[in-house]
Amino acid sequence: MKLIKKGAEADIYTGTWKNSKSLFKIRKIKTYRNSSLDSKIRRQRTIKESQMLSQVKSFGIPSPLVYFVNLEKSMIVMQEIPGKPVHDLPESKIIVICKQIGKLVGLLHKNGVMHGDLTTSNFILFKNIIYMIDFGLSQNTIKPEDHAVDLRLIKEILNSAHAKIMESSWKNFLIGYKSVVGMPYQTKIVKLVSEIESRGRYAQVV
Repeated sequence: MKLIKKGAEADIYTGTWKNSKSLFKIRKIKTYRNSSLDSKIRRQRTIKESQMLSQVKSFGIPSPLVYFVNLEKSMIVMQEIPGKPVHDLPESKIIVICKQIGKLVGLLHKNGVMHGDLTTSNFILFKNIIYMIDFGLSQNTIKPEDHAVDLRLIKEILNSAHAKIMESSWKNFLIGYKSVVGMPYQTKIVKLVSEIESRGRYAQVV
């Protein structure tokens, strides 16, 4: 196995599983936590993420297949999507793809799931299909406030990592999102996003 990404919660390795190129996601031991509590948390999050990866497929969201789960090692072995992160695509392509990303996020929210880490690096383009990855922070929730947190993050990422195309990308994202959740719900969520942003600005001033 070869380490390809070190994260705060988990490390990602590439390797093979039954002759298929695969990713191995292993949750890190947190030494500052009580060892039995840490083991329990890592085990629960591993179960949750593997379940979520399977659950979102039932909504029609392309995501990696889960090949194997090892709870003792807090490890998920999953399909490696060999495409390119949306983050690394040409700007003109990102603008167009944001409409499809909006639809996928709309499908998530319509089915009561919050992703928790919506960045353009967590969407992979492969053979003209957009795959959603990294459900490590996802949870089942129908709370509009939680869905607004998802939208707030993707908007923030567009603003920081893709500033030149932020407005057109965000506009397309909302068009895609609205096409799935409907105008009333989209309006509600966007309003909540604005409220979250204003709270943030107030906190910075104070």
